[in-house]
Amino acid sequence: MAAPGGTLNCEDFSMFQEVLKTMRNIDDRIVHALNTTVPTVSFSGKVDATQTCKQLYESMMDAHLTRDKAIKSCIAQTSQEVAHLREQRATDSENLALIKLLRKEQTKLKLMQSELNVEEVVNDRSLKIFSERCRIHYTPPKVK
Repeated sequence: MAAPGGTLNCEDFSMFQEVLKTMRNIDDRIVHALNTTVPTVSFSGKVDATQTCKQLYESMMDAHLTRDKAIKSCIAQTSQEVAHLREQRATDSENLALIKLLRKEQTKLKLMQSELNVEEVVNDRSLKIFSERCRIHYTPPKVK
């Protein structure tokens, strides 16, 4: 799965986290983006705040959706690997290397699932900051 700044690697969890960190740049810089693009009351006539807020919201939502799909894709891929290793363990329960690999994959799966919680916190924070600054300029469509 392609991502800005790299390809999401589901095999190596540390690389998975690095790419997610890069993909979260828009959320990490939301305050700066709002401060530099949304005018204060005294400068409101020089910039179209409604259009600026709308564009920022759309790019933020695209980033959230892309990250969500990427994380869920890796979770699905890792879940399949865990299931495959469980099947192998069922037929060869004495193979210590296989058991060790299964535990490693299960740990990686749990870490990836916890990234969904991190993602929820990041998204909520960004939306809260966005609402505080843009609520008078732009009202996002209701999410179903």
